[in-house]
Amino acid sequence: MANLKSPPLASRRRFVGATAATIAAASLSRLAFAQSTQNFADITTIGSGGGNALRQLHIHVPDSQLVDLRQRINATRWPERETVADASQGVQFATMQRLARYWATHYDWRKVEARLNALPQFVTTIDDLDIHFIHVRSQHPDALPIIVTHGWPGSIIEQLKIIGPLTNPTAYGGKASDAFDVVIPSLPGYGFSGKPTATGWDPQRIARAWIVLMQRLGYTRYVAQGGDWGNAVTEQMALLQPPGLLGIHTNMPATVPDNIAQSLKYGQPVPAGLSSDEQHAYEQLDFFYKHGLGYAQEMAGRPQTLYGIEDSPIGLAAWMLDHDAASQALIARVFAGQSEGLSRDDVLDNVTLYWLTRTGISSARLYWENKLNFFEPKHVTLPVAVSVFPDELYAAPRTWAEQAYPNLIHYSRLPKGGHFAAWEQPQAFTDEIRTSFASLR
Repeated sequence: MANLKSPPLASRRRFVGATAATIAAASLSRLAFAQSTQNFADITTIGSGGGNALRQLHIHVPDSQLVDLRQRINATRWPERETVADASQGVQFATMQRLARYWATHYDWRKVEARLNALPQFVTTIDDLDIHFIHVRSQHPDALPIIVTHGWPGSIIEQLKIIGPLTNPTAYGGKASDAFDVVIPSLPGYGFSGKPTATGWDPQRIARAWIVLMQRLGYTRYVAQGGDWGNAVTEQMALLQPPGLLGIHTNMPATVPDNIAQSLKYGQPVPAGLSSDEQHAYEQLDFFYKHGLGYAQEMAGRPQTLYGIEDSPIGLAAWMLDHDAASQALIARVFAGQSEGLSRDDVLDNVTLYWLTRTGISSARLYWENKLNFFEPKHVTLPVAVSVFPDELYAAPRTWAEQAYPNLIHYSRLPKGGHFAAWEQPQAFTDEIRTSFASLR
């Protein structure tokens, strides 16, 4: 608790001025939240608690916004087709044409809207920002609370498929002792969370907010999970070691040793003596740094420049599809008619959420805020579980994971899956969560 004694007269003016600025920033934050959800989010305050109150969220997008979306898709000014026969120039013309055709004529936002409204959704104010989250309690006693954090270009849509299996395991082939209470927040600037109106919302600050959220929900023992930005936030939670956080799970761990990072950064020779798993991880990272990092560099350097993704739904969709080569290839196959871990509706549920909440640029600013090296070990000492999916940006070898996490309680390499593991392979992901935290219950 900060010292709230009255400051000396000489500094009182500065104190009052700073307080006024804080109140103004909080007002702007709430205004930004109201504007981002106006006309389609009903909020009801539950109980008392002042600024700590939980407000229930119900979503209903006006038909006019969905009509406008379809009109914008149909009015897209298309570029010419790529001049190569593969995706080396970006998301291919045929993929985007198929996506646009389905989005404008067959896609139904109301289906996912109904799925979201069937879940307990809330908003609460933390550090002067409105934070949206899904909170599903298990019917089983002694369920272990877990907070699951998404990344970019993901959202709460990524985790919808794992809520049932985690909270109601007996209905999905598990045991009552496998049950979790599930908390899934939207990152600041994403989905139905508020959009920061000032700088400072980096992974460390988000981690502190998530700790407050779990305390506010009354949890004194819990675990945390994340991939992509979710891993960055979850590892920062672990570094803070709040009372009650028992351990973490990650599907995109930060494990790259210094010698590997230096070799990749400066184009030095591949370090000698790498195992086959280490060599494969090195090659994946080398490809990503050379061919897949452009989107992150632009958002880290110039997020405000991306006006096009706020104005064009097809521009937004293409930007989001081009996250990594394996995911892009999977999505291309989906829109070509193949059956994969994701469906066309899965992909468009996520893109449409970004579009309707106008969070293309506000979500991108997290890259600008971040000062952490994504893959550099952070020296987490709490218990850590790692699940490695083969088509992730890189498949972390066990040797690297053991060096990065001295308290590694679980490590597993999965046969299938990529960056959006919970979304694409929900059964395998659920099994990993159950196994990872069994020893911490």
